[in-house]
Amino acid sequence: MISLNTTGATSAVSYYLGQNNRNLQKSLTRLSSGYRINSAVDDPGGLAVSMKLSASIRQTDALSANVGNAISFLQTQDGVLSVASSILLRLSELATLATDSVLSSDAAAYDVEFKELQADISDLLDEEFNGVPLFSNPESVLAVVTSTNNQTAAITKLDLGAIEGDIDVGTLTSITTAALALTAVGALDIAIQDLAELRAQNGAEQSRMTFAQDILAVNSTNLQAANSRIMDVDIAAESTNYARLRIIQEAGLAVLAQANTSTASLLRLLD
Repeated sequence: MISLNTTGATSAVSYYLGQNNRNLQKSLTRLSSGYRINSAVDDPGGLAVSMKLSASIRQTDALSANVGNAISFLQTQDGVLSVASSILLRLSELATLATDSVLSSDAAAYDVEFKELQADISDLLDEEFNGVPLFSNPESVLAVVTSTNNQTAAITKLDLGAIEGDIDVGTLTSITTAALALTAVGALDIAIQDLAELRAQNGAEQSRMTFAQDILAVNSTNLQAANSRIMDVDIAAESTNYARLRIIQEAGLAVLAQANTSTASLLRLLD
């Protein structure tokens, strides 16, 4: 049957051209955005999973920042403890020098510096990190969340005041005599040991926080990789798909032109 009113071939070609054009536009969108999923209709299930993964990534990165702040707190604390260590070592050196009765005439000079350094230890107690005291008496802890399942670890506001107590001015009045200097040496040995323990505790907490940050970094990397497999377009595969769709489109346009030519040929039969 030859009909002028209904051209089934032309309608079919137009339909498939429309379908192919939509796929071609979708492929162009993917290639230009870099994402396989650009709207919910592209992959509803994949988009839902990606949203959950994105939330987990942001939470993990935020936790990593929090742990990083805790590490900075501990590093600042250790910096102050390092200064305190230098002061104690100098105090011990001065006290040891003052035990030499042969140089007793220099003891008064040693004593001046000794008292100044004692005051410096006291000043260190007021050091802060972003408004948060580094030390407290008695010592206290700050809880830091280290994982997305709310596991926590403590960082300690150490009791540096105990070190000050070991070398308190009221106890060590001076090192102007060999006897007083010997007393000071004994007290300073205790203070140095106590400070060493504080620094060891600080180091252990830094180590624990560093491992926690490493775990968070690994988790974030893995989550991003998982999300990428869902959301990101495979450029090579999509480029191939785009080229295929372009060929189909050009072929469809050629077929549509041929179908229209056939209709025109029928009209010429009526001439």
